[in-house]
Amino acid sequence: MNPTTILRPLGATLIALAVGQSHAAAERPLIPLLKAEQVKPACDKGLASLRKQVTALEAKPKAQSGDAKKVFAEWNTLQIAIEDLQGPVEVWNNMSPDPKVRQASEACLVEISKFATDLFQSDKLYQRFKVVKPGDKVEDKVREDAMENFEDTGVALAPAKRARMKQLLNELELLSQEYARNVRDNNTKLAFTPDEVKGLPESYLSRAKRDANGNYLLGFEYPDYNPFMEYSDNEAARKRYQLAFANRGTPRNLDLLKQAMEKRLEIAKLFDLPSFAHFVIRRRMAETPEAVNKFLADVQGAVTDVEKRELEELRQFKAAKLNIPAEQSRIERWDVSYWQQKLKQERYSIDQNELRKYFPTDASVDWALKISSDLYGVDFKRVDVPAWHEEVRYYDVIDRASGQRISGMYLDLFPRDGKYNHAAAFPIRSVSTVAKRTPISVLVTNFDRQGLNADELETLVHEFGHVLHGVLSNTRYVMQAGTSVERDFVEAPSQMYEEWARSKQSLQMLAPLCKTACPTISDDMVKRMTAAHNYGRGIRYARQLLYASYDMNLHTPTVGDPQAIWEKMEGATPLGHVPGSQFPSQFGHLMGGYAAGYYGYMWSEVIALDMLSRYSGKLMNPEVGRLYRQTILERGSELKGRDLVRSFLGRDPNPKAFFDEINGQRLQ
Repeated sequence: MNPTTILRPLGATLIALAVGQSHAAAERPLIPLLKAEQVKPACDKGLASLRKQVTALEAKPKAQSGDAKKVFAEWNTLQIAIEDLQGPVEVWNNMSPDPKVRQASEACLVEISKFATDLFQSDKLYQRFKVVKPGDKVEDKVREDAMENFEDTGVALAPAKRARMKQLLNELELLSQEYARNVRDNNTKLAFTPDEVKGLPESYLSRAKRDANGNYLLGFEYPDYNPFMEYSDNEAARKRYQLAFANRGTPRNLDLLKQAMEKRLEIAKLFDLPSFAHFVIRRRMAETPEAVNKFLADVQGAVTDVEKRELEELRQFKAAKLNIPAEQSRIERWDVSYWQQKLKQERYSIDQNELRKYFPTDASVDWALKISSDLYGVDFKRVDVPAWHEEVRYYDVIDRASGQRISGMYLDLFPRDGKYNHAAAFPIRSVSTVAKRTPISVLVTNFDRQGLNADELETLVHEFGHVLHGVLSNTRYVMQAGTSVERDFVEAPSQMYEEWARSKQSLQMLAPLCKTACPTISDDMVKRMTAAHNYGRGIRYARQLLYASYDMNLHTPTVGDPQAIWEKMEGATPLGHVPGSQFPSQFGHLMGGYAAGYYGYMWSEVIALDMLSRYSGKLMNPEVGRLYRQTILERGSELKGRDLVRSFLGRDPNPKAFFDEINGQRLQ
């Protein structure tokens, strides 16, 4: 996942608050560490400075057609100042171990959102972009992107509509923050008896907390939840955990989502558009909701029979293992991970938990750095710097050819209370070559400290793909840096990188990085891992299809009840709806930037699998890696997504590999 900042980009108002930096540290931009009582004064000071800059820009004489470079430079300077305020606050809000810091940061983000709305409703700044004539394609895209940002915020609306748009955007930010907080700060622990945890590996049980009665206390962190659903032999316990996990956003979030849907539809109406999907998708690669719905219909046609076949196979497998008549066997939602894991163990000799000894967490991180280093011609230098938690790591990114530091990144790898509880890359500081500004990204995961399974290894390289998109970006202006590409393209680089977690060429580089001896990954094991990964693709893609279709159904010309819509749509799937479950209450994508955009995960995968063809099966080819760095990673959004792909592939993207993947026909 790739969270985007409110304004699109981040960077130094708050960085100046860092205490005790040496000269060398001053050259290496770092995220400052503030106490809770310091956040609001720093935020207020930063916002006051930003408003002063905006006022100064608005007071300048009218721009002329030949003033493009001047206008773009002024805008770039302002965007940098915005990033320098917003970026650190994003980190504190999502990752600080101090709940008071998170609370103060959330309030600051709301104020930054209000500032953003005011900024993009400034007609004087809008007119400066409107009159200039860009000098090249990059400047042309800067102007186009800026104009769209202004117009989508309502600058060209009639005064009453513009005022209402401002109110709606501010209200949506408040809803989003509350929704995320309700999930992030849910520290519920479920108690499971020793009988209910039978089947789970000893390494899992030995680190779990226990209550006075000897029951195991498990929360909603992924290292707790996922292994339980794969290994607990107790079906009733799996059901109880699955239901609690699906409801961890609390019923309040259903109301917040409904309110957001209503406000989004009202936004679309302000622009005389029939739905929020029309408002959003007109700026994406897909361009129209009709194109998205056709794509989803094509996926439906490809995946339906595959999903039914896999579920029937699991049902028969369950019946055989439990020695019950097939007609009495039924696969429930809380059964899928468990019986898939059992089947993969038997058929492919792949046990997800056993894979952890092949992929120790530290070695896996070093491996992700190693393959990235070899492919893209960079080195990662570990540097001891102050961070918001003692387990956070920082690296300088060094361009190997020039020997210059080009960026930095933080890795926050392990779960803790109050931390962002998914996996994501936060592009908190963007590059600008004209400003001689280097980027910073933050990788956030919630991994097992001892080792990763195959799915988690894929998550590592997926999110690292987002990080690379940020730290290897080399754009002229911050607003076009890194992951600022269209939302239905942004996942493509990270999805493509998942392939390296299943390739012998790259995986054979992992064992030598282990601090203590770990098993070598054989050709046979890679084949079995790939086969195990491929099994269940119908179930996997059908679930993604459900999420994307649900998202589109929430953003139609009418507003329905989000829970009722979900129950109807999930109820129509082969596995049906689990009574009492409230999945929409914790579907954070729909409140965090992917509204009317979740289809982008599969749309991006079409591009990702197609881009793999350029490697011709040789994933560690540094020549192709350098080309990819130059044409995709470095360019950010200086070109539209389709043009970026064309520059790398030498042709337009083709969906064949994606549909071959669903049908099991793609060559590995």
